[in-house]
Amino acid sequence: MDDALTIVSELLTNAVLHSGTTEIRLTVTHQDDFLRIEVYDGQEGSIQPKSANDSDQSGRGLTIVESLVQENDGKWGVSDDGTTVWCLLAAHQEES
Repeated sequence: MDDALTIVSELLTNAVLHSGTTEIRLTVTHQDDFLRIEVYDGQEGSIQPKSANDSDQSGRGLTIVESLVQENDGKWGVSDDGTTVWCLLAAHQEES
């Protein structure tokens, strides 16, 4: 769950800082054995992780998302028009 919260935080932060829009939509759904997270900002464009230098104060958001998604047996991507970033994480059930 912590990884999902970090992913949501990073995706929302990226949308706020880089989209220039006043409307951002977060959708979280549970499908089969997966948690689907989507952040829509309505701004078309190319979204890709970039390499940040050690001294950079920012620029690691999508790299963090990519790493956490891989650690959780998931997938992530961007809609064809670039308005939505999504990820799919395995929804692990906790034992009682």
